Amino acid sequence: MALTKKPYFGFTGGWLTFWVSLACATDMTLFGYDQGVFSGVVVTPDFLQVHDLAGPSKTKILSTVTAIYDVGCFFGAMLAFTAGERLGRKKTILLGCTIMAIGTILKASSYSLAQIVGNGLSTATAPVWQTETAQAKWRGKLVILELGLNVGGYCLVNWINYGLSLHEGGIVWRLPIALQLCFIMILFTTIPWLPESPRWLLSHDRDDEAIEVLACIDAMSPEDPYIRTQYDEIKYSIAYERENAIPWRDLIRNKSDSTKTLRRLLLGASTQAIQQFQGPPSVNPCIYPLPTSYPLTSHPRPGINIMSYYLPTVLISSVGLDNSMARLLTACNATSYFIFSCVAVTMIERFGRRGLMLLSGSGQFLSFLVITILLRFAETDKVYGTASVAFFFLYHVAFGIGMLGVPWLYPTEINSLPMRTKGAAVATATNWMTNFAIVEITPIGIQNIGWRFWIVWTVLNAVFLPIIYFLYPETANRTLEDIDLYYRSNPPLIVTKDPDAISAKRPLKYVQREDEEVRKRAKDAQGFATKSDGASVEHYN
Repeated sequence: MALTKKPYFGFTGGWLTFWVSLACATDMTLFGYDQGVFSGVVVTPDFLQVHDLAGPSKTKILSTVTAIYDVGCFFGAMLAFTAGERLGRKKTILLGCTIMAIGTILKASSYSLAQIVGNGLSTATAPVWQTETAQAKWRGKLVILELGLNVGGYCLVNWINYGLSLHEGGIVWRLPIALQLCFIMILFTTIPWLPESPRWLLSHDRDDEAIEVLACIDAMSPEDPYIRTQYDEIKYSIAYERENAIPWRDLIRNKSDSTKTLRRLLLGASTQAIQQFQGPPSVNPCIYPLPTSYPLTSHPRPGINIMSYYLPTVLISSVGLDNSMARLLTACNATSYFIFSCVAVTMIERFGRRGLMLLSGSGQFLSFLVITILLRFAETDKVYGTASVAFFFLYHVAFGIGMLGVPWLYPTEINSLPMRTKGAAVATATNWMTNFAIVEITPIGIQNIGWRFWIVWTVLNAVFLPIIYFLYPETANRTLEDIDLYYRSNPPLIVTKDPDAISAKRPLKYVQREDEEVRKRAKDAQGFATKSDGASVEHYN
């Protein structure tokens, strides 16, 4: 008797979720590593000499080279928007890895600026793949953990940069870039044999494969009533979306949008815009060099951009530390940031997406309010400027526990299945473009208006709190089909009018509906089995 080959090497349930999560976590760690690697590269003498970037006259060219990273990531996200839904979650990530592998080889071996290239396709897709394959109770925790590991990748590369700073020559910058291939190899050896998103499979009429994936994820039989209920709900959502689909032109005009596609798309993308406009660019790991003409020494203006994006360069050029010590302090700062970003994993389901964004935003608002006041008085007494540093650390804590990860998770949950890849891509592109804009204006703002620049961030953080409170529905502890059902009910724009829409717990009506469907499925299956047994007995007689 021939043995039936088990899919996914026999892994089911928690173990299968673990391997999918490992792949997604590796992808996001690579993302953080890739973001942070340039902070050490741009202060390496050999790199500057090889690429003819040494000296004040080359500052603008160096800034453009590093800033173009955001532009590359933007186009990667747009590629995910156009091709991601056709290719599937796995193939899209692998395509991104292939592009990144080529870019890594070119950068590690580069002797000219033409060989310096960037990343973005995979990061728009990995959270979607994780969201669509994880059970509802694990979905938020896993995506938030992966965003914490994004900071972990940034932390790792800073320690590598510090260790290599004790050496000289091309290895100091070529090796950190080349080590990205280790992450890429892990992805190439895991993703091909892991399951595709069952929701993507169903949307492309590959029903048998989808049912098998659903069953393996929950470690159940494909005929289990719970699995069949999941299958029916996903199929119904897909059919409803197809029947009520409208052209993009009408969508923009908001005509006959019965599933609130545009509203959901904007809510998802806006989380990324809010994240960026809640503070200067260093809320993400550093990749940008600080112009040597930046007059930091004239006033004590410690900004959050100094704490991360510009930290290695500032500590060298303005504070007077040597290269090794500057990298060490940058690595210590990254470690602290990583620890607090991981704390969010324990809070994401308890507080919910809304609750964590509101908590994080409140902490950021208070931090900037105090920073603004202290920097105002720092004009006359430098002690106040020194004291403000503590509140920049507090800002990192507040940001890490909420606004770091939720804006990457929320778009993958709030959008419908046909729009999920597109919604995540639009959100990711929004992140990169707003990040690019803020990176450009931050040094100019601090240089020209000093402490008043921080008033902008204080006001913006205050403004975003009521926007989140009144407009953003909760997505925690709900299936993705629960969210589709909520929007099919034509909910009001102001979500606080509906207690179920803002509850971090799964609304009772969704639980009861699912239980009723499972019981109905079980009853139908039992009746079919009884009928089949009776027919068999009659045939035998």
